[in-house]
Amino acid sequence: MQRAAVQQDGRRDRNERNAQRRAGRLRRGLVCAAVVPAVALFAAACSSDSGSGDTAQQKGGGSGTSAAPTGSGDGTGSEASPTVQAAKYQKLPEPCAVLSKETLTALVPKGAKSGKKGSSDDAATRGSCSWSSLDNNGVKGSQFRWLNISFLRFDSDTSRGTGEKQAEAYYTSQVQDAQSVSGAKNAKSEPVAATGDQATVVHYDLKKKEGAFRQQTVVVRAANVVVTLDYNGAGLAGEKTPDASTLTKSAEKAAKEATASVATANGAAPAPSSPAAKPSKQTSKSPSASASPSKSSAKKD
Repeated sequence: MQRAAVQQDGRRDRNERNAQRRAGRLRRGLVCAAVVPAVALFAAACSSDSGSGDTAQQKGGGSGTSAAPTGSGDGTGSEASPTVQAAKYQKLPEPCAVLSKETLTALVPKGAKSGKKGSSDDAATRGSCSWSSLDNNGVKGSQFRWLNISFLRFDSDTSRGTGEKQAEAYYTSQVQDAQSVSGAKNAKSEPVAATGDQATVVHYDLKKKEGAFRQQTVVVRAANVVVTLDYNGAGLAGEKTPDASTLTKSAEKAAKEATASVATANGAAPAPSSPAAKPSKQTSKSPSASASPSKSSAKKD
């Protein structure tokens, strides 16, 4: 009986140990089963993160390139540089060749061929020429005439403005200078018709030790060019003082002719006259026809 009980206890112990071993194997199996999916999930997650990261980096690089500014960082792409209207005239005429032989003979009879060109560092911007005439009548005295023509052309500039605007300012200053000559007597200023865009004649008397001089200054603006003509005459050594109105008309005619030469120097052809504006045959033969300004020539200037 006792032996049987011992054997029974032994079997019970073996069964318990076997059960414990089976339980241990089951726990280890469950742990392994739980670990393997976790590792697989972790690996899958890492693989997914890596792929999406690469894709995002590629997309990010592409969008960054397309969004980058092109040529607008310095403002030149969206802001236009300041501009100014170009000057009308780019050249000046040869100053000693702007008056015809007929005009010079009338104004400076003894000096029509003695034009002296003034010095200039830029012939396209400024130029001048002067003539001097002394008609000696012996004991009766002599008649003196002096003529000077100067040109000044202005270029358009973004800081100073258009050439015409600068020429307007210079034109005004030239007229004011002529009106404020020291010692001038009987000074008068009058507009000159049909000459350039603006024209004024200033005439006055000036007493000098050589005699009484009559001065005429005609200032003309043609677009961006200013023409200044000075003409004076005097009767010396007892000769009669020349008539002021005659000198003024001669100066105005010469100024008109000199102004027209500016357009010619820049390639402008004379404007064709309309049938209504054409002079009659009698008018064209009149010696004074060239001295009177016409509407067509005014448009040309």
